[in-house]
Amino acid sequence: MSLKSEGRMLNKTIDHTLLKPTATEADILNLCREAKQYDFMSVCVNPSHVTLAKEALNGSTVLVCTVIGFPLGANTTETKVQEAMEAVCCGADELDMVINIGKAKAHDYLFVTNEIAQIVAVGQGRIVKVIIETCFLTDEEKIELCHCAEVAGAHFVKTSTGFGSGGATLHDVELMKASIPSRMQVKASGGVRTYEDALTYIEHGATRIGTSGGVAIMNHNQSKEGY
Repeated sequence: MSLKSEGRMLNKTIDHTLLKPTATEADILNLCREAKQYDFMSVCVNPSHVTLAKEALNGSTVLVCTVIGFPLGANTTETKVQEAMEAVCCGADELDMVINIGKAKAHDYLFVTNEIAQIVAVGQGRIVKVIIETCFLTDEEKIELCHCAEVAGAHFVKTSTGFGSGGATLHDVELMKASIPSRMQVKASGGVRTYEDALTYIEHGATRIGTSGGVAIMNHNQSKEGY
């Protein structure tokens, strides 16, 4: 189904992302200026930049998304919970958490589910997206982890951190979409850089796109009819 037929706008599928360790305050402020200009759904920044982004976006409709346990997911659950609590206190509207990938590979799905559930609880109704890092997983593991996210009460499953050995694929987006209930959604992230990329992932089931290329996508989009 197309964005046009669903009555949605491409800009409101984009989480405008800057998670590089070298990002400065000036970089984050520029990210926020771009996000306001194009009215993106959110900016996605590291936790240390949440307060700055929240202040910069005051008065706009752009949300502040931050990452938890990023990028490896190997923090203790207690550390992830504390990180999420602090992010919420600083004004984060959405939390993108990385699962413990080692536990997932060991098929300790109870651990993964419980950890997600604790972040969902801390979020107090805020959107929680669960990054399963598909490049490290078998299809069977991806399906099981989608079920973990469902049971834990998460709102999205997300393909990738962008820091693993691979990013989003159409196969993974389709598989994840087929493995979650209708109340949940899929975020494609990692390697989505062009207008064609974004539209293709949306047509295959993603409702949110994590990308550092939002401006380029929207500039190309402006020349297309029907959007």
